[in-house]
Amino acid sequence: MLQILPPLAYLAAAGFILWVAVSRGPARARWHVGALVALGLGFAAFSALTLWRDGVMTFWTNHSTNLAGNQVWFDLLIAVAVAFALIAPRARAVGMPLLPWSVAVLITASIALLPMLARLLWLERNGPRR
Repeated sequence: MLQILPPLAYLAAAGFILWVAVSRGPARARWHVGALVALGLGFAAFSALTLWRDGVMTFWTNHSTNLAGNQVWFDLLIAVAVAFALIAPRARAVGMPLLPWSVAVLITASIALLPMLARLLWLERNGPRR
């Protein structure tokens, strides 16, 4: 499983990125919110399993043992920071409080970033709760 999941995840990501690249029109389809929630829940569950099975220190060891681990860590930080920076102005525009989301993203990276984006898309489509 450990050898099969990375290429499958890469193919899924590549397919999504290429689909976005060739799609026309606004990216506000109704299924985006549900898909992000499902992806976020699935990734959170996988992360919880990883924590339970391997422990929290495995994450640190994975990113601090060699240059490849450092590169993956830097890549994660850059990607999450760029995504947050791109989401933040739209989130402010619909009244999302950024400080709680920023803390959650700093602690969990994509685990919080996915529901943040889902919430943003929902608020853009439906407006804030009153």
